[in-house]
Amino acid sequence: MYVAHIREKDRKIQELKDHLCEVQHLAEQYGEKIGLKHVAGLAGLLHDLGKYSDEFQDYIHKAVFHPDLENKKRGQVDHSSAGGRLLFQKLHQTMNTPYEKLLSEIVANAIISHHSNLQDYVSPDVESPFLKRVEEKELIEYEQAVERFFQDTINQSAFDKYITTAVMELEQKTDYSPTQSFFLTKFIFSCLIDADRTNTRQFEDGKAEGRSDHSILFDKYYDQLITKLDYFRTKPEANYPINQLRTEMSEQCELFANKPSGIYSLSIPTGGGKTLASLRYALKHAKQFNKQRIIYVVPFTTIIEQNAKEIRTILEEDEHILEHHSNVVEDDPTERDSGDEQEDGMITKKQKLKLARDNWDSPIIFTTMVQFLNVFYAKGNRNTRRFHNVSHSIVIFDEVQKVPTKCVSLFNEALNFLKADANCSILLCTATQPTLENVKHSLLKNRDGEIVENLPEVAKAFKRVEVIDRTEQPMTNDMLVEWMEENAGLWGSTLVILNTKRVVKELYEKLKGGSLPVFHLSTSMCAAHRKEKLEEIRKMLNDNTPFICVTTQLIEAGVDVSFKCVVRSLAGLDSIAQAAGRCNRHGENEVKNVYVIDHSEENLSELKEIEVGKGISSNILARFNKKPDKYEGNLLLPKAMHEYFSQFYRKMDTSLSYFVSEVEKDMTRLLMSLAQENSYVSYYQKKIGTRFPLLLNGSYLTAAKHFQVIDQNTTSVLVPYKEGSGIIANLNSAELIDDLSKELKKAQQYSVNLYPNELEQLKKENAIVMHLDGMMYELKEGWYSEEYGVDRNGEGEMSHLFY
Repeated sequence: MYVAHIREKDRKIQELKDHLCEVQHLAEQYGEKIGLKHVAGLAGLLHDLGKYSDEFQDYIHKAVFHPDLENKKRGQVDHSSAGGRLLFQKLHQTMNTPYEKLLSEIVANAIISHHSNLQDYVSPDVESPFLKRVEEKELIEYEQAVERFFQDTINQSAFDKYITTAVMELEQKTDYSPTQSFFLTKFIFSCLIDADRTNTRQFEDGKAEGRSDHSILFDKYYDQLITKLDYFRTKPEANYPINQLRTEMSEQCELFANKPSGIYSLSIPTGGGKTLASLRYALKHAKQFNKQRIIYVVPFTTIIEQNAKEIRTILEEDEHILEHHSNVVEDDPTERDSGDEQEDGMITKKQKLKLARDNWDSPIIFTTMVQFLNVFYAKGNRNTRRFHNVSHSIVIFDEVQKVPTKCVSLFNEALNFLKADANCSILLCTATQPTLENVKHSLLKNRDGEIVENLPEVAKAFKRVEVIDRTEQPMTNDMLVEWMEENAGLWGSTLVILNTKRVVKELYEKLKGGSLPVFHLSTSMCAAHRKEKLEEIRKMLNDNTPFICVTTQLIEAGVDVSFKCVVRSLAGLDSIAQAAGRCNRHGENEVKNVYVIDHSEENLSELKEIEVGKGISSNILARFNKKPDKYEGNLLLPKAMHEYFSQFYRKMDTSLSYFVSEVEKDMTRLLMSLAQENSYVSYYQKKIGTRFPLLLNGSYLTAAKHFQVIDQNTTSVLVPYKEGSGIIANLNSAELIDDLSKELKKAQQYSVNLYPNELEQLKKENAIVMHLDGMMYELKEGWYSEEYGVDRNGEGEMSHLFY
């Protein structure tokens, strides 16, 4: 009997043949969703072939049953290269067809990488790490492992037939483009990673799980939503013109859901009922086309809780709605990625924490743009694991204009793959639609893909505010304070949005001693803290009490608050429009004012996107002041917004494809270039003196190492705000993986993301406690304040807003 795993609690053995076949079966289920059942299954069948060696069997028995004996160190026994080598040797010879060779390159890379990240086919140092693993690396007991595999798991004839079917699947699927090849490789890798982790978790917990089928839930949710909407129509206010318009747009979403999968836009104006209208589209479309999940992607963590709460209330559902913010459990960057699976025979607490990470198998998911992009491009198997579950989904992007500029090309390519190859429907929701279809790596939106009919007329009907240009004379914080003291009492509730956290905090300090109550919101506060602050603010708004709220742009995208006046520091026109959406949001008053100012004390040198947007908006404001008719008398209508984004993407053209300075190449080139366009291939051929032997040439590992959505990697730190302290204790005591999963989801509400310099400074000041072998950080009592969140005595303000 050959061993794959040994369970900690009772030392029960999982036989290797069982593990391989069970992972194969799970991978087949995942791959079948896009027509690659046997391609994915092949990766599952071969991934741990190297465990058939005497070396590994000796190692695992010693580690578990004789820990006192001298043994190999964890990770020393390579069991992941053998399966990749077998496939490459079999399918990558001169007589093999291009489809066989492509199959071997895609699947072998997934196999050899399942304890790390996908390997480079060719790297910046003009080597092929992939070829080194499948051809050159010394595997002393390779033949022994292969022989035992065919004796114990599958016979040679059945294996050959299986490969033939996999080749046929790939032949029907592939278009041979480098872009598609990257995503197909990533998809097969995702199927393998999730199948392997899921089977390991099932063995550890001693229970298998059935295949998820959310169609019954979607039927139930749809009926509940329609019942709620029918109830709303019985209320007297349903006859108000604005509510009738909301109803019309909701019904347009219902009808549009009958169209086939594609990339569509939903440009409902602020206050038009976008959340419920998009849900109505999604549930109807899911029923109509058998979609497996609905994924909401929002720009900021600040609005996940609000949107999820609204949908939970409507659907009367909690268990099946997942909020996925950040990764509370950190990987040790100095440690080889163990693939979240045991290698020393016993599954440790650290490995259980990794296994507990969610794989996005919930029917309704709320996540951030950072987490969404990480699924496709970031390093770490915890990200890749979720990829296959995005297929057959409806993906709704709330405030899609907030796609980070450097990621625009990567975002567009990912969505194009989801539409063309992964059976997804994509909804781009915002009142300020960006022109993503007009850039180099263009988004392949469907023609006539706008759901809202007569959009300009609808936007005019929803006019709530007047934009007042006050940029002629730049303002300091002192001037702002004087202006607020003179007018805010008359204006009523006033929201001030500035571009950097430093000036926000300084303004808050200066306003605190004034005649009106002052609130401060910051991304240095954990989600639970911000939520409580927003509840206080909403109470003040409902009571019609004059007060001032000072914050950054975190409040702009989707936060459901309605002030009587908004003051916005000059930025991109989309940001001004989103700020305007927090003023007179529900039309409860006559038209109110949104003042645009030029704040002279903001340092935007590190915020290029805001700086460029500010310049374009300034020019559009000047033209509007001279010829308002050119923009139909309203800066917030689609015409002005289209002009703004067209100019913005032109100015930022060289920044749209994620330039990696360390290797002087765009990320799109590293992942998706043709061989003749790849300088690494040319150098390799000159160095070796022969033609590059592979069909694929992407530098997948290099790209993953350099990819991060925000400019600096951040670390999630649990903070001692109310329930936050208790969560750490629960995580330390929990043993079952399901219990760990629940606590990790709670922990997202009580964590704050910190830049490296901030984390290091707090460590030096002895403010950080590390748990679980350094995988989790906790902020000590006294370092978190009610006013500012993570409090470093006014130092180290983060200027970037987290996505």
